[in-house]
Amino acid sequence: MERSIAIANRLQEVLLDGKWIANTNFKEQIENTHWQQAVHQIGDLNTIALLTFHINYYLSGILNVFEGGTLDIRDKYSFDLPEIKDEAAWIALVTDFIKNAEKFIEYVRQMDDPQLSEDFVDQKYGSYCRNIEGVIEHSYYHLGQISLLKKLMPK
Repeated sequence: MERSIAIANRLQEVLLDGKWIANTNFKEQIENTHWQQAVHQIGDLNTIALLTFHINYYLSGILNVFEGGTLDIRDKYSFDLPEIKDEAAWIALVTDFIKNAEKFIEYVRQMDDPQLSEDFVDQKYGSYCRNIEGVIEHSYYHLGQISLLKKLMPK
């Protein structure tokens, strides 16, 4: 169980309240972003809203497996963000992201070592641990992009 707690703590760090690695986290970055900043396009870069949707898409899809469902997510749909036209739509996305992050972390916290070592859905996807660590690395990657996008925003 100590392994799952350590992994859950790393998820908590990048998604909700950490400062150690990046001196920020997803929640802090997106909660402090106005909806117009979130959808502001800089060149051909992804927007903050799109990156938030993208990470949330994977959290939601993997949560479905944690809850006994099937793996229904596909990479080709992971950037299919519905248009955000107002503050309410942005707040809904941020709220859903935070809810999914909290649930995801709690599921990981409750896993035991044998489950972390089990195949995730199918042997070709590797273990639960590999996939969870992939979420951590993927989240840091896009958190860095969000941080840079915010610095590039017009004042």
